[in-house]
Amino acid sequence: MDRGSERDAPAGLGAGDGAVGRIPLAVVVVDRAGRVSHWSTGARRLFGAAREEAIGRAVLDLLPVSGALPEEDDEITPYGAYAAYDGLGPDLESSLDGRLNFPAAGRARLTVPGRSESLSVPALSEPGAPPPEGQGRDRTDVLWWAYPLVGPGDERLLVLAADAERLHGAEQDEGVAFERIAPGFALHTDFPGAEELARRLPEILPSMSVDESARIVAQVLELGYPILEFSQNDRVPVTPDWGVARRTERKARRARAAHAAAQGLPVPAELTDEGEDLEYAAVRERLEFLNEVSGKIGTSLDLSRTIVEVSRAVVPRFTDVAGTYLREQVVAGEGFPDGVPDTTTMWHRVALEHTDEPGRWDDVVPVGEAMPFPAHTPFFQCMTSGEPVLVPRISEEMGHAIAAQFEKRDIRPLITGRSMLVVPLKARNVVLGFMILLRHPERELFNDMDRVTGAELAARAGLVLDNARMYTFQESVAETLQDSMLPHIPPRMAGCDIATRYLPGTLLGRVGGDWFDSVKLPGARTALVVGDVMGHGLNSAAMMGQLRTAVQTMAAMDLPPAQLLRNLDDLAQRLGDTYLATCLYAVYDPIEGELHLANAGHIPPVLVRAVDGRSELLDLPTGAPIGVGGVAFESLRVRVEPGDRLVMCTDGLVEMRGEDIGVGLATLCESAAHPAASMDHACDTIIRALNTRGGRKDDVALLMARLNGIEPDDVAEWRLALDPAEVGRARAAVREQLHDWGLGRLADPAELMVSELVTNAVRHSHSRPVQLRLICGETLLCEVDDDDHTLPTLLNARPDADAGRGLRVVSTLAREWGTSRTAAGKTVWFELTSRRR
Repeated sequence: MDRGSERDAPAGLGAGDGAVGRIPLAVVVVDRAGRVSHWSTGARRLFGAAREEAIGRAVLDLLPVSGALPEEDDEITPYGAYAAYDGLGPDLESSLDGRLNFPAAGRARLTVPGRSESLSVPALSEPGAPPPEGQGRDRTDVLWWAYPLVGPGDERLLVLAADAERLHGAEQDEGVAFERIAPGFALHTDFPGAEELARRLPEILPSMSVDESARIVAQVLELGYPILEFSQNDRVPVTPDWGVARRTERKARRARAAHAAAQGLPVPAELTDEGEDLEYAAVRERLEFLNEVSGKIGTSLDLSRTIVEVSRAVVPRFTDVAGTYLREQVVAGEGFPDGVPDTTTMWHRVALEHTDEPGRWDDVVPVGEAMPFPAHTPFFQCMTSGEPVLVPRISEEMGHAIAAQFEKRDIRPLITGRSMLVVPLKARNVVLGFMILLRHPERELFNDMDRVTGAELAARAGLVLDNARMYTFQESVAETLQDSMLPHIPPRMAGCDIATRYLPGTLLGRVGGDWFDSVKLPGARTALVVGDVMGHGLNSAAMMGQLRTAVQTMAAMDLPPAQLLRNLDDLAQRLGDTYLATCLYAVYDPIEGELHLANAGHIPPVLVRAVDGRSELLDLPTGAPIGVGGVAFESLRVRVEPGDRLVMCTDGLVEMRGEDIGVGLATLCESAAHPAASMDHACDTIIRALNTRGGRKDDVALLMARLNGIEPDDVAEWRLALDPAEVGRARAAVREQLHDWGLGRLADPAELMVSELVTNAVRHSHSRPVQLRLICGETLLCEVDDDDHTLPTLLNARPDADAGRGLRVVSTLAREWGTSRTAAGKTVWFELTSRRR
């Protein structure tokens, strides 16, 4: 390496003697563009290219990318025969080109032009192939380790490489017999030399900052410590600055085993080859287990399902009991939990899997219970340190301490004598929860290797749980936002019943631009609106909120449908040309029995006739979408009868991928015509018919109105001259009419309010007679029209004031009241709760 590789250290001792192996190493760092960003002195010596030639070049042009192995007559055993155990990639190329996102190691045959003669780029040769004519070449057997790097920096890959021929030379010099040489990874970092690697690796990365070097070292230690294997049973951790010779210990172990047997003593398993083979079989099994668990968890983003998957993945193969606890914020679907947990932090037991008889744990530790944990418990130690806690066997004293948290429930028989491992569920260095793993007393105790396995399992589970938590949180935010933007329409309005449905998008996000609305208009009329802002996401939802507010405002001004869409189009132009929207606007007059509609690029509504149950798409002038600009809108009037139903929806309901929209419209007409017991049932019928075909990706807004109409007998009208004496006639007429309708109890407040409104109208009108109208329905509606366009304003009038008391009286007595402009002037109205006897 840059410093250490410039000197040869003495031959190291084997792992069994506690020393660390050393051989010259090459260090290469590759950036995210696949180019070399660091090239050590050892890399120059091994690969033959100077640093100036290498920096900035494509790494595939500089490093060997073939898995070529030594020939059969070589004295070094091929690494390929051992690849099945390590589960490593087929060759270095898979790591260099980014196809592998996990560490890999291997050997490659490298042919380099005479190193003393040339520093040109090396080339690979097939085993046994002669060098090109006219050029002498040295054949080198290269060992390599590749570590993928993550984080904020540009570095993508760290490659360590060594000359295996140096090992062969060390063998001859030291008189040590190598049975086998193969690069690999230690599964954990408790080998001698881990600290030395952490100390020396930054020294040979001088072109990088301290933070960058520390990040790379941390990831190397996390992904697996680089090692050399000299037999199937002996491993040596390697560090920078080397020259390794390995003294094989197999003969020594066999000698010790033979000596023990000669004395009639039992031979420890660790002194036998079989014991070593069993150890590696256990390691292989743990790797297979982790891979199997990774495939079982995280199959969905549903938090509840993910919790169950994590618990079931470890029982019974790894443990007999698995209890999962999560922080309160995670369970509630709130934001990321802040701070380190303490003794007041509430932990929810969200899952419990075990192999005991059914029901044994349910009453003592039920799922759903929330509780804090005291500082003296291993659970608190795990949650605050973020590290696994191993209790080889729970003593009676510890069992008593743990049971003290469960008040009157005695948990000691369930835990005492069992081996326990507590592993944290972390994400982004924050503890989201932890798992309590217990093994039966007759089962093998948890050990250090189990702790490493459990930590890796918990790390993967924590990431999956955090993904599910973030999805649940974002989904909750999206639903809250969407609900806040959609109106809560009353089921009954003057002369009509209304039902609505909204379905969020299934593929393109939970927030969309579809909306529906209804607006109360003068004359007992109702405006019905359905719109769709093109696109998805928060921007579309924000645009939808602006357009919906604008429609409500302009509808209250009683603009004709075509004029309203014209004004809405102008507004969209002023807001910007980024978004387009479609809109269908209809005004229902229950007294006249008429619909007045205008369309801006929206799909047509369906009208279901009550007489014969026939449904039809109304043939409206389509118009251009809102936001196009400069396009005229036309309106259409349609006669309707009491009981007819109007169905308005967005295109997400009828459009399916790969299907003509005409098919969806036909299904809409057919399903809308089905008889239904209620408006809600009718909406559900339509949704079932159109939402079960599959392929829907857009959000859906559906509005259905049953047009009941208002009977002529429930409407009373009077025309009043511009004479103050007409006020008394108005009071008497209202009182008499209310008694005829059986609403005599409303006569006094209604008479008083009518007196105030008619007085104001007579005083401020110019030429047209004042019109007084009573409409009896779900509420008693009273309207007073005049030809003055100035809207009255509610004032804080004093009791003895001459003006301003009329609207104060109306505001106090009425259930609801309001004013609106009309083409001829204005309307002032109020409502009283109506209950006929």
